[in-house]
Amino acid sequence: MSDTKGAPKFVLWHYSPSVIAAAIAAALFGILTIANLVRLLQKKTWFCLPLVIGGLFEIIGFSARAWAHYNQEKTMPYAIQSVLILLAPILFAASVYMFLGRIIRAARGEQYSIIPLKWLTKVFVIGDVLCFCVQGGGGGILTKAKSASDVNTGENVILGGLVLQNLTFFIFIVTAAIWHKRMASYTSMSGSLMGLDWPKYLYSLYAVSCLILIRNIVRCAEYGGGSDGYLLSHEWTVYVFDALLMVFVLAISVMWYGDGIIDDLTASHDEESGVDLSRNDPSRIDLTFKNSRT
Repeated sequence: MSDTKGAPKFVLWHYSPSVIAAAIAAALFGILTIANLVRLLQKKTWFCLPLVIGGLFEIIGFSARAWAHYNQEKTMPYAIQSVLILLAPILFAASVYMFLGRIIRAARGEQYSIIPLKWLTKVFVIGDVLCFCVQGGGGGILTKAKSASDVNTGENVILGGLVLQNLTFFIFIVTAAIWHKRMASYTSMSGSLMGLDWPKYLYSLYAVSCLILIRNIVRCAEYGGGSDGYLLSHEWTVYVFDALLMVFVLAISVMWYGDGIIDDLTASHDEESGVDLSRNDPSRIDLTFKNSRT
């Protein structure tokens, strides 16, 4: 962390932000966000809405970095890019958490989850919201820093939020892996009997989860090293360990719409009330994967 002795002026940039790199990143996120939005509207998969919002955060965040190239002394572009790029993966994580619940319901495997399905999404999304608030608060403190002490406070709050997010993700991956193992042991109950290749979707969920987790671990190292540390004081790390990984997250998530995941109001109501449709009435599956006619 930064030296707390004295009150040196907080330096916004330790390098000149690259306009070209920021423009390329914003363009990639723009293309993938539009792709996700189009598929979301086509399939009405509203649980993927946080992916689109997170994509918008990335677009605005990297556009702000390009803007900052010409305004390196101004706080506004720095604050925008710092907070939005930091928070976008938390929104991606929200869709990841909700996607697992859809996979479990579609595969009729509720009884193999260690967390009841009606609580599964709630537990992890609540944790995600908490991470969002903590990291957002830390980002706000950091962008308004007037002294080394303020910088330290902001960095520590963000670091705490990142550690919490990593812990939440670890528990989530363990929960998914346990369900995966149990479900695979009972092939007679697998979604493949309904034409559902649920392992494919689960592996894509693992991939996205690992990408976000790697990004968060690097972010922990960044804020643990302080604003003067190597990771935060060199621009390439932002693109290799954050932008690139999140581009892959949005690219992989596009396949989640392929078989038309249905997420209507009836299903949402039944999940909230704890009704297990797949076990009580196999003919009714409101949250399922079905072959779409395109």
